[in-house]
Amino acid sequence: MDARSTALLEFPQVRERLAAATSFPPSRRLAVALDPSADPVVVARGLDETDQARALLSERSGVGVGAAHDIGPSIERAARGGRLDPSQFLELADTLDAASRLQTSLADDRRPLLHALARDIHPLPAVRSTLARSFDPVGEILDTASPRLGGLRAAVRVAYDRLRRRLDALVGSELGGALQEPIITLRNGRYVVPVKSEARSRVKGIVHDASGSGQTLFVEPLVAVELGNAWREAQVAEREEIERILDELSALIAANAEALTATLDALARFDFWAAKAQLAAELDGVRAETTDRPEIVLLGARHPGLTGRIVPIDVRIGDGYTALVVTGPNTGGKTVTLRTIGLLALMHQAGLHIPADSGSRLPILRDVFADIGDEQSIAQSLSTFSGHLRSITRIVESAGPGTLVLLDELGAGTDPTEGSALAQALLDHFIRTGALVAATTHYAELKAYAHTTAGARNASVEFDLETLSPTYRLTIGLPGGSQAFAIAERLGLDAAIVADARSRLSENERAFEETLARIRATEGETSEALDRARAAELRAADALREATEERRRAREERDELVRSARNEAERLVADLREDVTETRRTLERETITAPSLDAAVARAEGRLEHLPEREAEPVVVEPPVHTWRLGDRARSRTGGWEGRIAALERGGERATLEAGGMRVSVDTSDLEVAAPVLTGRGGGGGAENEGTSSLRLDRARSVASSLDLRGARVEEALEALDRYLDDASLAGLDKVLIIHGSGTGALRDAVRAEAGSHPLVKAVRAGERGEGGDGASIITL
Repeated sequence: MDARSTALLEFPQVRERLAAATSFPPSRRLAVALDPSADPVVVARGLDETDQARALLSERSGVGVGAAHDIGPSIERAARGGRLDPSQFLELADTLDAASRLQTSLADDRRPLLHALARDIHPLPAVRSTLARSFDPVGEILDTASPRLGGLRAAVRVAYDRLRRRLDALVGSELGGALQEPIITLRNGRYVVPVKSEARSRVKGIVHDASGSGQTLFVEPLVAVELGNAWREAQVAEREEIERILDELSALIAANAEALTATLDALARFDFWAAKAQLAAELDGVRAETTDRPEIVLLGARHPGLTGRIVPIDVRIGDGYTALVVTGPNTGGKTVTLRTIGLLALMHQAGLHIPADSGSRLPILRDVFADIGDEQSIAQSLSTFSGHLRSITRIVESAGPGTLVLLDELGAGTDPTEGSALAQALLDHFIRTGALVAATTHYAELKAYAHTTAGARNASVEFDLETLSPTYRLTIGLPGGSQAFAIAERLGLDAAIVADARSRLSENERAFEETLARIRATEGETSEALDRARAAELRAADALREATEERRRAREERDELVRSARNEAERLVADLREDVTETRRTLERETITAPSLDAAVARAEGRLEHLPEREAEPVVVEPPVHTWRLGDRARSRTGGWEGRIAALERGGERATLEAGGMRVSVDTSDLEVAAPVLTGRGGGGGAENEGTSSLRLDRARSVASSLDLRGARVEEALEALDRYLDDASLAGLDKVLIIHGSGTGALRDAVRAEAGSHPLVKAVRAGERGEGGDGASIITL
């Protein structure tokens, strides 16, 4: 990007603001080095960084690099074999602690860039543990830093205590008259006593110093020299051990230099991303959509450097035109408009969110050029016009497709006629080269040019004539005016003077102003109509979107209901099949009573009742309703079962039909009258009387469909068999199962012989596979 234009558009101020939001020097250096990029991949990556960091901080505001330090110099010094001091080790420990906390915060984050950054962080727990064991919070080396250090420090304390006790004894009694004061002091690292110069001969020892007057000598008593030497030797040993520890720890840092450097880099990157997110939040910014088309669409755009009441502007360049000519009074916001367009484009390409509304779109520009401000220079003998023209010449050489050109007061500083002609020629050139252009001017000729040129469009900053102040609103499609005569009248200039000034305009100039007024009126009406059309289009789009969403929800609800109903039906049918299978297994392996069958049938009916009803049932013409009574013989049309009705339920809508030793529950609408069957017992074959029906119903509720005789004696078994056959016949059972087992065959033969001769028995046969085999007999009544 053009460095001069980047500075003119105040991007360095944005960089400074970003750097101020960082937490430590490495990330600050990243912020200071930030430059807009023309590479779409780099721009997208930068925007993703800002997006993901902003999303994370909105969820967990406390995530950050904490007390991390710039440990780069320490790592470099250790890698070169240098010895680090305790303060540097403390910074390393703090940075590793911060890295550990950040990695924990990011480890489970699903955002790809943050998740990848977490993998670049190496907390080095072994190094952290070693540093924590070696230093206290203020940087003092702990006794636990090495196995020897604690013992050496204990030896220093013991030597010191011995030395002090001996000196205290000398001062207290032995040398009392020879001392200036009964004190012990330190000279050149040795403990001495102040001895009077005239009493020097009474104190044997080494003189280390003397007072300024010479009256006092600082003498180390001979008896304390050895103790002092022992204390000094212990101190030296302690110092040497500390130096060895520092060297060892420095080597440990050097061995982990690569991981520490990668961790520092990851911390710096995260803090830089967090600073971008913080700046975006402060500006209430959004991520502009990156468009492949050569167009700029800024909605509700605000200049980042403005404070107080800010009026957002909407800017569009590239939708049918590539040049925007902005006109209007001074201090109306024309230059701010140019700076806003350029600065937001640069911020976007630096991976930053821009202070604008959602829906803003920006392309990836190859370069941005700006000529804003006064280029006058006395040192270079440049006038205002010459300064501008020199800058524009440089821009003309580089402008082309994929570039944005911003020109303030185009053609100003020279003869208006020539200046406006030159300005039109420059705009034509930039339109032909395919550059996007925004220019400000006061020239009326440029307003007409923008109105009549296909690739150009007028825009104006509004001015309130009532308050004589700009509104700072930008209106595209309408040319602006200087409002000089109107402002003069409002400020109280004599009306005659204003009228005289108007009369001095040439006929062409007056006609031109009138034409511009008509253009403003016409385009104002067109703009209002377009705004209304756009509003209607938006309302229609919203309505269509709501209708589409409503249809989608309805389809989802319908599909969900159908899916739920199908799942529920499948589950109920599966349960029903399981119950039928279980009942069949029970019939095969043990005696089952009629009440048990009733319970199984009731469970099946209960499940069938919960089956979802179909939305529409075909209309069926029902046959004439037959009134069914207990004991009537009936046949199921659909199932083919035939037997007597043992029970009626739901007001006669369902009947329990006994068929072949089984009970089946069916709708009475599915029944038809069956032919009567002779009972096989003496007596007429007419209908049963009411007492017999009642007795049969009672029997049906208690008689099982099988009889187990295993373990009984033959006599007992035959007696039980006779009673059971009577009860089964009275209950209306057609077929019963007699379980006698195989054994010696005596019970089996006796049962079959007795049953074969019984007047209520029609036939006897051995059980088949699944019915008990030869250990059971099937009796048909």
